[in-house]
Amino acid sequence: MSSALHLAPHAGPSTRFRSFTPRDLDGLLQRMSLTPADRLAVRAVTTVLPFRTNTYVVDQLIDWTAVPDDPIFRLTFPQSGMLPAPDLRRMADLLARDAPKGEVQRTAHEIRMRLNPHPSGQLDANVPVHEGRRLTGLQHKYPETVLIFPRQGQTCHAYCTYCFRWPQFVGESDLRIATDDIATTSSYLRAHPEVSSTLITGGDPLVMSTDVLRRYVEPLLEIDTVRSVRIGSKALAFWPYRFTTDRDADDLLRLFDKVVASGRHLALMAHFTHPQELRPPVVREAMRRVRCTGAVIRCQGPLVAGINDSAEAWAELWEETTTLGAVPYYQFVERDTGPQGYFGVPLVRGHQIFRDAYARVSGLARTVRGPVMSAMPGKVCVDGVADIAGERVFVLHLIQARDPDLVDRPFFAAYDEGATWFTDLKPAFGASRFLPGLEVG
Repeated sequence: MSSALHLAPHAGPSTRFRSFTPRDLDGLLQRMSLTPADRLAVRAVTTVLPFRTNTYVVDQLIDWTAVPDDPIFRLTFPQSGMLPAPDLRRMADLLARDAPKGEVQRTAHEIRMRLNPHPSGQLDANVPVHEGRRLTGLQHKYPETVLIFPRQGQTCHAYCTYCFRWPQFVGESDLRIATDDIATTSSYLRAHPEVSSTLITGGDPLVMSTDVLRRYVEPLLEIDTVRSVRIGSKALAFWPYRFTTDRDADDLLRLFDKVVASGRHLALMAHFTHPQELRPPVVREAMRRVRCTGAVIRCQGPLVAGINDSAEAWAELWEETTTLGAVPYYQFVERDTGPQGYFGVPLVRGHQIFRDAYARVSGLARTVRGPVMSAMPGKVCVDGVADIAGERVFVLHLIQARDPDLVDRPFFAAYDEGATWFTDLKPAFGASRFLPGLEVG
């Protein structure tokens, strides 16, 4: 191994994982003073959108004296505003009169379909075809990168209320992206040598045991054209014991070490939403152990209203992750799906928050890019607002794109104070499109 340091016994007791799901909500919310109407609204939300948290989040991350304003509470517990008011009333009425289960499920499905599940072409434009068959557990949006969704990893240690992958968790098979066909995945990657990077994602791949994760990772090491392996995970924030005292934590680190020893870049794409997630000592120990394998931790998360919509929060997050040896990577814009209407921040304000936070951190933390929209054409970065030829405009560029010719070419959108997503924007200067090949919407 590249280092034995991370296999030293971890100081401190092992912590038992316990998951809390909608059936446990009443007990959890007894810590708050909620009216019967408030409790009914919470039940209505969890009938449509997923809820799951765990002992670590509840006992170590949430400050219950600050609830309901505590950011981690808002990050993990349902709030009535997450559903449009008419849908919330409709679902609450069904629950109040104890409507038949089938009627409740049909109504929940109808509401979900109006919440734009799987935006940006995830179920059509991103699905690759191999030997005449659609590979519905893979996503191939950018030429050099393939996303892999392991079937056993399509859940999380806890669900974020803003999560754009919420359709994975609501129990509707038609909305789920997942595969366990490792042989076909390898065959597809061999047939596409332009793919140099893979991202194992979910859900959260680190809910899987190391033995199961290994089945997906090790075949990638046999494909010469795959030069980097990424693992997208919230485990450092929501269950850091995955890297310290879980029964196969050391096995996981040995797997990381094997990837690095193969000559490939291994990146743990860590989702941190608020600096509060970094404060428990176990998180720092978990990050130290991961870094000892030679893996790089890259930190990303969305800007979400009521949780981290301040420059102070982002500056602290970026500086702290940098101090801990991680790399600030992306600040995302809340995607146009699910509860975006509740958590979305206007692009104007989002850029102001990003710029103010960016100005407060050292050069080492300025690896971060944002605010970034993962839209249909690619990753659209809001560079700022400017006055050009007498018109106020957004200045934007594509960090990544379906069409590589569009990458890093500046373009302009008419200024719109209320815009929260790329499809809200219109080309500036009366143009019919943003760029040749980059159309409106």
